Amino acid sequence: MNSATTAALTGTYLEFYASCPEGFEAALDAELQRIGLRKTRRLKGRVTFTGTVRDAYRACLWSRLASRVFVVLGRFDCWDANALYDGVYRMPWEELLRRGASIAVTARGTNRELRNTHYSALCVKDAICDRLADEAGSRADVDTEHPDARIALSIRNDRASIHLDLSGDPLFKRLPREATKPGAPTHVLRPDYAALMLEQAGWGEAVREASADEAGAGMPALLDLSCAGGGLELEALNMLHDRAPGLLRSHWGFEGWQRHDADAWNELIDDADERAAAGRSRAASVVATDLSPLARAYAGRVLKQAGFGGKTTFVPADVDAMLKAVPANATGARIAVADATEVPFTQTAALLALASGLRDAAAPARLAVLSRDSLFARGLGTDPAVQIEVKPNNEDAAILVFDGSALQDAVATSDTAHTVDLGDGRLVPVLSPGSEQFAARLKKVARLRRKWAQRTGVTCYRVYDADLPDYAAAIDLYQGTDETPGRWLVIAEYAAPKSIDPAVAQARFLDILALAPQILDVSPDCVHARARTRSRGGSQYANAGRSAFSQGVRNGTTGDADIERRLPLIQEGGLTFAVNFDDYLDTGIFLDHRVTRGLVREHARGCRRFLNLFAYTGTATCYAADGGAEETVTVDLSNTYLAWAERNMQQNGFSGRNHEFVRADVRRWIAEQRLTRNRWDLIFCDPPTFSNSTKMGSRTFDVQRDHAELIIGLSRLLTREGEAIFSCNLRTFKPDTEKLARAGVILTDITAQTIPEDFARNPRIHRCYLVKRYTVEEAMERAGLDPLP
Repeated sequence: MNSATTAALTGTYLEFYASCPEGFEAALDAELQRIGLRKTRRLKGRVTFTGTVRDAYRACLWSRLASRVFVVLGRFDCWDANALYDGVYRMPWEELLRRGASIAVTARGTNRELRNTHYSALCVKDAICDRLADEAGSRADVDTEHPDARIALSIRNDRASIHLDLSGDPLFKRLPREATKPGAPTHVLRPDYAALMLEQAGWGEAVREASADEAGAGMPALLDLSCAGGGLELEALNMLHDRAPGLLRSHWGFEGWQRHDADAWNELIDDADERAAAGRSRAASVVATDLSPLARAYAGRVLKQAGFGGKTTFVPADVDAMLKAVPANATGARIAVADATEVPFTQTAALLALASGLRDAAAPARLAVLSRDSLFARGLGTDPAVQIEVKPNNEDAAILVFDGSALQDAVATSDTAHTVDLGDGRLVPVLSPGSEQFAARLKKVARLRRKWAQRTGVTCYRVYDADLPDYAAAIDLYQGTDETPGRWLVIAEYAAPKSIDPAVAQARFLDILALAPQILDVSPDCVHARARTRSRGGSQYANAGRSAFSQGVRNGTTGDADIERRLPLIQEGGLTFAVNFDDYLDTGIFLDHRVTRGLVREHARGCRRFLNLFAYTGTATCYAADGGAEETVTVDLSNTYLAWAERNMQQNGFSGRNHEFVRADVRRWIAEQRLTRNRWDLIFCDPPTFSNSTKMGSRTFDVQRDHAELIIGLSRLLTREGEAIFSCNLRTFKPDTEKLARAGVILTDITAQTIPEDFARNPRIHRCYLVKRYTVEEAMERAGLDPLP
């Protein structure tokens, strides 16, 4: 029997460790020492300590930062599966585990022979069960969901260690049910991350020194700038009232351990109850806000269910409102916090302005921010005194802690604060001094675009298109119909040149998001950003949430009145279309095709049958029907877009059996239709640049590679006098005119006449061609090619 097992069986002092997320180690070490544990040692992702069983109980009951607490049961050499089995079997499990306790085994680490952790865990499970069968007369039941004892195996090189998880479930699983139910309007910060933020901000020290005087003289104040679901408030109030984080837990992993001392545990519980009762008289001010009223209301519900209703004052996202909510007798430490990890990108600038305003009005003793970037340091004009790299939800982030003295110095330093004067006394804080030039440019082009739009009757258009290279973004303005009035902005970030520091580019884009709604008279809540973000899959656009409409389409309920009302409607060319700003990269209508759709309507006059391929939301079909096409067929691979297209048609009065919607792979469908007698007078085809949709099977589509086959195929579906309009948005697109001509197809480039005025800065936004079919000889002649031999 090894020494670790002997100590686990009979020793007064045992080996324990508390696991934690990376970045927590120093704070967890300090916390365990405050709890009364000694001989602690920091390692990556854990803090070890030597102590009694009672010490381990204290860690389980009082640690806010630990994920789990383990006792070491044994160590032995382990070079292969046989050595692992033998080492585990030799351990006296009949003396280590409570009789009849169910088990679950996890494993981590590998060596040359043991390369699969699942297999290693099975070896350990088999050895434990065989030992118990031989020595106690019955095998242990295995319960992977709710075991009485969780055994953990760790392999490093040729050594194995066996541990018993004393916690059971992770210690951070202590949120009320309201905070964990599906469909919540916002996230609730995990309690251990909230606790680390609060400790780093100084809240733990402040409340430990808080007065129990009912008048609350000198009480500390906590100001939360981004409360989300109330996770920080919940942990802050638990700390204030000295409520042990494990006090309400009903099941523990140590209950399956033979050395569990129920009397010692009950004594610790009684002591925790007494401390919680005494802590109720501690006084502090907790004030919270969020840019989302829904988040504030939800946070209130979470706190109420946790027994802290009325303990937090929720106010609108305004610095004056927050400071007015702090009682006059709250003269103790003033601490500010903000969880910025889930703040929508369009609201980041507003949150930065809120933090800057608090800094200017009353610099807190400390400000702790959980953030995924360095924008707060830039916005506040000072570097953080402490920066702890963490990974909430397994994504990179950092806790940034700013000292009050440094914040005060930043206020006094004039070159750290930049504002843009928009006139009428409106000063907008910005991160980059060059943003004043952007504001001036946007004001000028917006005025010109507005006059042009009014003159031409256009209500949705591009206002700005990277007019200044340093401010590389496109800004589109949408105006709703009388049925769904409103103004919306879609602001898409272009990829910055490699020579531009990504942090600088991000700061400029945030300035665009802050300035554009002010200049264009759009509510910040109606701004939708398409920001380029670096993710595991590379550079892509940030994804947005899912609206009721997209869920309704997937459920086949697009006719629901509530969904109809929730989706904005816009007008173009006398027609009405539904747009969706939340669910997809595109909104449901390509504004650069405004003129192209007009051409479809012109060419549809006198046509009987119209075909729309790669139809997206069917806007071209609506134009064709409005132009006089009697029958239309709309083809797309997406059920969602087809439902959207059908709704657009119905919205404009086009319904019935003459208007067909087909879900199909366009190229396969064309091949099938060529075998029929179906032909069309006018075809519109606007394929994607590239597609690898799983619905296409193993095939992919590349417009440059596959366009000739596609155009030749659709040309065979035209009537004798029919024509097609082909468009694509590949900037480098070059048609294979020779291959097409040898198939009797001629393309006429009409791109220049299809570029709207508001896209004139970007004439390569799309390419557009008129497609007609001739005899091979005539096509070769028209293409300027030598006739076939």
